[in-house]
Amino acid sequence: MALEIKNLTKQYNKHKTGLSDYSITIDRGILGLLGPNGAGKSTLMKIIATISTPTAGTLFLDGEDIVNNPDYIRKMLGYLPQDFGVYPNLNAYEFLAYVAALKGVGGADLKRRIDMLLDGVNLTADAKRPIGSYSGGMKQRIGIAQALLNDPKVLIFDEPTVGLDPEERVRFRQLISDMANDCIIILSSHIVSDIETIADEVAIMQGGVLLQKGSKPDIVKLVEGKVFETVVDSNALAALKAAHLVIDTSRQRENTKARYITRNQPAAPGSNPVNATLEDAYLFLTHNKA
Repeated sequence: MALEIKNLTKQYNKHKTGLSDYSITIDRGILGLLGPNGAGKSTLMKIIATISTPTAGTLFLDGEDIVNNPDYIRKMLGYLPQDFGVYPNLNAYEFLAYVAALKGVGGADLKRRIDMLLDGVNLTADAKRPIGSYSGGMKQRIGIAQALLNDPKVLIFDEPTVGLDPEERVRFRQLISDMANDCIIILSSHIVSDIETIADEVAIMQGGVLLQKGSKPDIVKLVEGKVFETVVDSNALAALKAAHLVIDTSRQRENTKARYITRNQPAAPGSNPVNATLEDAYLFLTHNKA
């Protein structure tokens, strides 16, 4: 199974472009989408989910044109949008049964599947409470459960870990990791550590354009040998920021410990090289293209 996207463009009006000549191939496994606000991540996901239509370009799933035949992907799609809404008066069982009916999911195994999903997102104890009484993180978890109802082969999660505490984020990662061998999973997050922990491949976007796609090690290689740490006073910190991309600082009494990425200049005197991370590569790419 593969999703092939070629020359995808979404033009909202003459002043606003969501995607520009965007091409990517997405295979089975987990693709992590990274990009700042307005990068085009949600636009891409909505087009793949057939909620929005492109201005130009093609999308093929296993050779089937899903722009002209959206039902082909809809029957195997699970989708959690960023602005997921619920019916506050329904409890979790009622809500999932309602969504199942909309998706055409039924049969004798439906209750067992709902029970399994509620357990998977740690909501069994609260399943009979009205969803309107749930916290934001609990509502997000019921959104994750509804995306999995129809045993999807294409899963799209737009910022799925927003509102989840660290323990629930780990539970979510484990849940979808178990599915990655059989599904195409597209996961957008502004939390780089979530992508770094779980994604098989990473796509970094900005301004509706694909900047880089590859395995995590391949992307991190882009900044290997460019990442340093140093301790400076306030005057030297301003000079460091003028010369390099400073990505993190922490106070150490009168001085500041700074982590930075060199561009074309040599490292500042007194600096020590450190191991590069996916976050370093992400910031390097998006700042260079800003």
